[in-house]
Amino acid sequence: MNYYSLNKYLNNTFAEKVYKISLNGNMTCPNRDGTLGTKGCIFCSRGGSGEFAADALLSIHEQIQQAKHRIRKKSDCKKYIAYFQPFTNTYAPTEYLEKIFTEAISEPDIVALSIATRPDCLGNNVLGLLEKLNKIKPVWVELGLQTIHEKSADYIRRMYPLSVYDSAVENLHKIGVNVITHLILGLPNESKEMMLDSVKYVGNKTDGIKLQLLHILKNTDLCDDYENGKFDVLSMGNYIDILCDCVEVLPENVVIHRLTGDGDKKLLVAPMWSADKKRVLNSINREFAKRDITQGRKAK
Repeated sequence: MNYYSLNKYLNNTFAEKVYKISLNGNMTCPNRDGTLGTKGCIFCSRGGSGEFAADALLSIHEQIQQAKHRIRKKSDCKKYIAYFQPFTNTYAPTEYLEKIFTEAISEPDIVALSIATRPDCLGNNVLGLLEKLNKIKPVWVELGLQTIHEKSADYIRRMYPLSVYDSAVENLHKIGVNVITHLILGLPNESKEMMLDSVKYVGNKTDGIKLQLLHILKNTDLCDDYENGKFDVLSMGNYIDILCDCVEVLPENVVIHRLTGDGDKKLLVAPMWSADKKRVLNSINREFAKRDITQGRKAK
C-alpha cells in the first residue's frame, strides 16, 4: 500500500523542497491561565511543546530570518512554511493574531501558514481571520486532539469533549482551511485497538495527521505518574507495530505529517530509544518495506 507522506504532498503542491519554520507567537493556553485550568495537559512541558521554537522576544520577521539562516547552512531551500507552534496559537485578541500572522505570510518565501491550537479556541472572529488569510496563502490549522477516548482525555486534562473537535473541523472546512490532527500513540491504559479507533475516526475527518509517540518529559505530571510506576511506555518494536497498523487504516488522501516526533533530549525521561531519531526512522522504514508500505500516493 501507499501512504501519502508530507514530503510527497509538499512536492505535489509546491514543486520543490519546503522547510517548516517554528515560530513563537508568545501565547498562553486556557488550560494554563486559569480559564479551564492552571496545570496544562498532563504531558505538556513548561515550554508548551515548543522547545524547538524561536525566541518570543524577537519579531516574527526576525524569527523567520534567523531560521532561514540556519536552514541555508545545510540546504538551498527557497520556500518555507510559517509554523506557530508553542501553546495555543489562536488564544489571543484577533487584532494581535492578524498582526503576527500577516507579518509571517507577507514574507515572499513563506508559502503557507500552519497554526497549532486547541479546537475550543476557534471562535467566529478567529474563523473570519483564518478565512481572510487563507485567500492570501494556504492556511493549515493543527488541532491537538490526542485521543477520541473520553477516559484518556480526562486523564491527560484535555478539557474539552470530542464534539468540540468535530465542530472545529466542520467550521474550518467550511472556510476552506486545511486541518491537521495530532494523535498520541501510547497513552496510559490505551490498547492498540483504542489507538486504531482514534486513527480511524479522525481519518474520516482530517486532511492531515501527526502520529506522535508518547514522550515523558521532566517537570510534568505525566513524569510523576511514570516514575511512580503507574504505567509503562512503549518499546520501539511495539510502537512501530502500532504505527504500521495505523498507517494501513488511514484513507490514502490523508497526509501523514509525522510518524514519531522528537522530545527535547534535555527533558526526555522515557522512552530513551526515541532519542536516536536516525535509528528509529530506519527501523520504521524497514518495517514499512516488510509490509509493502510505500511513501507516495497511488495514482487515480
